[in-house]
This record gives sequence, C-alpha cells and structure tokens, in this order.
Amino acid sequence: MENTRVAIIDNDMGNMFSVKNALEKVGLAVEITKDRGHIMKADALVLPGVGAFGSAMKHLNEHGLVETIKAFVETGKPFIGICLGLQLLFEESEEFGNSPGLALIKGRVVRFPQHVNQEEIKVPQIAWNKIMKGNMEWERTVLKNITAGEYMYFVHSYYVVPNDEKVILTKTSYEGIEYCSAIQQNNIVAFQFHPEKSGLKGLEIYENIKEWIIRSKEGK
Repeated sequence: MENTRVAIIDNDMGNMFSVKNALEKVGLAVEITKDRGHIMKADALVLPGVGAFGSAMKHLNEHGLVETIKAFVETGKPFIGICLGLQLLFEESEEFGNSPGLALIKGRVVRFPQHVNQEEIKVPQIAWNKIMKGNMEWERTVLKNITAGEYMYFVHSYYVVPNDEKVILTKTSYEGIEYCSAIQQNNIVAFQFHPEKSGLKGLEIYENIKEWIIRSKEGK
C-alpha cells in the first residue's frame, strides 16, 4: 500500500496525528500537508478537526485550502471528514452567529439545546455512544461489517442537519435528541464520531476506508 497515498489537511486543530496513526496502522502512506500540489496528487483526502467552526474556516481560507478541497472533491477521489471535518462540509453553522462553511453538503450545523423537557443536559457530549443505521444500507459503505448499535467515541457540542435525509449514513441519540452522526454523498464520507479513538471497531472502519481508496484508485 506504500504507493497508495492519503493526504490529511493540516488545519492546526486537534486530531490530525491520531488520524494519521490510524491510517498508517492499516497500511497506508500518509502526509499531513497544506500544499495544494501534494493534496491533488493524493489518492484520498482527509479533513479532521476539533474546536470552533469559524476558526477552522478562517484557517482554511487563509491558506487557500477551501478551493483546494473543492477541487479535490471534484476529482471523484475519496474524501473523508472527521468530527469538525464533517461539520465544515455544510453550508453554515450557528456557532457564534452564522458562519459559512464549505457548502459541499446542503444543510446546517446546530447546537445541542441547553435543556430537554426542562431538564438541563450536559454539553458537549463527551461519551461513547451508539451509531444506528441512517437511510442507506451499510453493506455498500465503509461501515460494512459494523453492527448497528456499535459504540463509537464522540466529543461535540454541535451536530449537522442535512437538507436531504438520503445522505444520512448513521444516526445517534443523545439526551433524547436523534441526530445525524455520519453522512455519505457520492465520494464524500464523514463522521461526527472519531473512528481513530473507537477501539477495534473504529480501526475496522479505517480498514474499510483503505479498501475503498484502493478500489477507487483501481477504477473499480
């Protein structure tokens, strides 16, 4: 797999190195980079991230990465978003007012409410939580061999609301709120949870991602 290259967007935020370690563990060659040339030559691109939506978009804009990401997605090669990297794909976030996103997926990002049924809830959600099937069969996705109800690791205060429910790959419930926790649209797959922090099952997802990248590279 050494000639199968994955680029990780260097966004100076959070979980880049844990994602790199997970991808290398399944046998892929990985580079963390801001360089457009290196990104466009890669066989797959990963947008990770934790932290504030607005700050992340500011960083992407300052380094010319918004157009690079959009150009890469247009190639049809696999694109993977993780945690904040899922949220950034959407049109806007209500974090600190309305912040525009990459607008690759139609919809918006909203905050968990402070109260549910007049009871205060803990935000952010920092917990292992179940992923359930959304609106597509997992057997044809990077979640093949993953069982509905499997626990994954989450850390977030905001969640995505896609306009088109058909893109919802997984759903998760927190404090009685059911929300979209992963999406798939064409060559884009993105997770609110952290597969790289979710034990052996999370690593299985990375194995499936590797297979997807290799199939895409071979034109299958």
